[in-house]
Amino acid sequence: MDVLLPYTVTDEIEKLAEELDAWKELLDVRVLPRTWEGRLRRDLEAEAVAASTRMEGVNVTLEEVRRILAGDRPPDVEPADRQLVEGYRDAMDFVLRQADDPAFSWDRGLIVGLHDRVLAGRYDYGAGRLRTDKQVWVTNRVTGEEVYLPPPGEAVEGLVEQAIAQMQTSSPHSAVAAAWIHVMIAAIHPFTDGNGRSSRILASLAMYRGGFKRREFTSLEEWWGHHLDDYYALFQCLGSRFDPSSEVTSFVKGHVLAQVQQVRALDLRTRAEQQVWMAVEEAAEDTRMDRRLANALWDAFFGHDVTAGYYRSLTDVSPATATKDLATAVAAGLLASKGERRARRYFAGDRLYGAVADTLFIEIDTAASARDRIITELGRRLTVSGEAFGPG
Repeated sequence: MDVLLPYTVTDEIEKLAEELDAWKELLDVRVLPRTWEGRLRRDLEAEAVAASTRMEGVNVTLEEVRRILAGDRPPDVEPADRQLVEGYRDAMDFVLRQADDPAFSWDRGLIVGLHDRVLAGRYDYGAGRLRTDKQVWVTNRVTGEEVYLPPPGEAVEGLVEQAIAQMQTSSPHSAVAAAWIHVMIAAIHPFTDGNGRSSRILASLAMYRGGFKRREFTSLEEWWGHHLDDYYALFQCLGSRFDPSSEVTSFVKGHVLAQVQQVRALDLRTRAEQQVWMAVEEAAEDTRMDRRLANALWDAFFGHDVTAGYYRSLTDVSPATATKDLATAVAAGLLASKGERRARRYFAGDRLYGAVADTLFIEIDTAASARDRIITELGRRLTVSGEAFGPG
């Protein structure tokens, strides 16, 4: 049987894969404060879910996704959209469980089971069912133009089985496998909806299976969300209609490069933001507040509104304690509030940026530009000190 969507592992791809291995070795032994690491994991999860669902036309913002994943129900989000956000998170949890299964195998049940979770079990969207009797087209969301014709429905099941056989028998580097799985699902388009999300989560699963279990390696959605033109350009190797012999080396190289670029960027961001986290913890302690208030101060520092319900989900405190904590932070000037009762939102107070800047020994001019100034200066310090360059 001919190879489906062939590719070549070039010297450049090998070097990129080697850099990923070096990053993995470095990050696997890096010790972060437990509270900070938990918060970082939450933020990266929310960013990945928000980016991937928005790319597929689900009308939610990052702020709304943060609240949904924390168990809140933003009033401006349609119930169907909220279900798709929750379904995507459920699918990511599913692949995490699969990653450590000693009896794991790539098979049809795995793929359709994951797809069912991606679409939150929505029968009307075709959740968990291959499109064996339907033809679909890929269109440009901006122009409405048909840009790619996947194979007909009657060919889908056979192509999926061929792809699974290839996945089972080949053993490339995890990043190469992730890239090929991603482009394979996109090319076959085995479902009537949810193909993009499914392809990206299956790529994450390939990384998990290879031992790359940190978010820096496993969720490219947020990176693609900021580089959409580059992302869609990678699929040009497929041409305008499905051809099983299409050569996809350019996609594999671009995908592995994106993984390297993401881990480099996230390493620098993580180091800078860890210092901000320690600074907001210190700001809470300096005003004799509990360190848990750092969760609210952190969000406010980065311009995110905080609700009492969201704060409770982060800190596991009672409603009364949450209300007292947030009111104390407002009285100290670290937070400000607007709205009444359930509609009340908390955001950065007049003293917050100054307190963080003082702790980090950074001079700021105005509160309006303080956050950018603090983050830029931290990045500069890390780069100058050489701490941001990672392995090698």
